Amino acid sequence: MGEAVRGLIMVLALSCSATVAAADPPSTFRDPVTGMELVNVPGGTFSMGCNLEWNDRCFDNEKPAHEVTLSAFRIGRSEVTQEQWRKVMGEDPADLSAKDCGGDCPVDSVAWDDVQEFIKKLNSMGEHKYRLPTEAEWEYACRSGGKEEIYSGANTADTVAWYNDNSKRELHPVGKRSANGFAVSDMSGNVWEWVQDIYGAYAAAAATDPVVESGGSDRIFRGGYFGSVSRHLRCTMRNRGSSSMKVNAIGFRLAMTP
Repeated sequence: MGEAVRGLIMVLALSCSATVAAADPPSTFRDPVTGMELVNVPGGTFSMGCNLEWNDRCFDNEKPAHEVTLSAFRIGRSEVTQEQWRKVMGEDPADLSAKDCGGDCPVDSVAWDDVQEFIKKLNSMGEHKYRLPTEAEWEYACRSGGKEEIYSGANTADTVAWYNDNSKRELHPVGKRSANGFAVSDMSGNVWEWVQDIYGAYAAAAATDPVVESGGSDRIFRGGYFGSVSRHLRCTMRNRGSSSMKVNAIGFRLAMTP
C-alpha cells in the first residue's frame, strides 16, 4: 500500500463526531529528568461524554454529550511509573501497594494532593512545566482524538486493557497492551488516573479548553483499573474522590502545554 493511500485511510478513519487538526502520526517529547515520554496531541473538536447512539452502557454523569474544542497539548504515553516517581520524590509513596511489581509498573496509592507535590517538585527540576490533563483532554486523548471508541483504541477491551477478565487482579507494567491511535497506552485499565478537574455535572453548552476548578471539592479520576469490569473501562466513564484519598488502584499520567 502506498504512503499516499495509507495517509488517506487515516484521514477517512477519523470519526465524523471529531475534527482533528492534523492526521500525521504524533511526535513525542522526552522529559530529561525522568525519561517519561509525552505524545503531541493536535487540537480539535469532539463530542465529549455519552452518545447513546453508539454506547448504551453509560451512566447519568456521562451525559449530556456536548461539543468541546481543545488546543494542542502533550500527554504521557503511559502512566507515571514507580521508577519515575522515585526519580523525583526520592522514595516510593508510603502506601505503595505493588512494591514487588517493578519500576515499570504504574505508581499507585497516590492522592490528587500527592500528585500536585510531585508536579511541583518535577517542575522545579527543569524548564518544563507539567500538570495533570484536564478531564476533556484526557477523554479526547483516550478516544484517539475524540473517535467513537468505547475503550481506548478499540471497541473491545481485551487487547487494550488490563482488567478483571485478564489481569489476575494484579497491576502490570505499562505499555504491555495495545496502544490507541495516538500511540498512548493503558488509558483503559491498569490503574485509574487522576485528572485536574473538580467533579461536577456536565453542561450541554459547547466549550473551549474547559477545566472545572470551582463549585465542589471532589476530584475526578478516569479509565478503570486492573480489577474493573469492562463497563468501567469505557473512555467516557467518570469517577470521583476527595483530593486526599489514596487508593491502590489510582495513579496518574502527566500533560503539558507545548
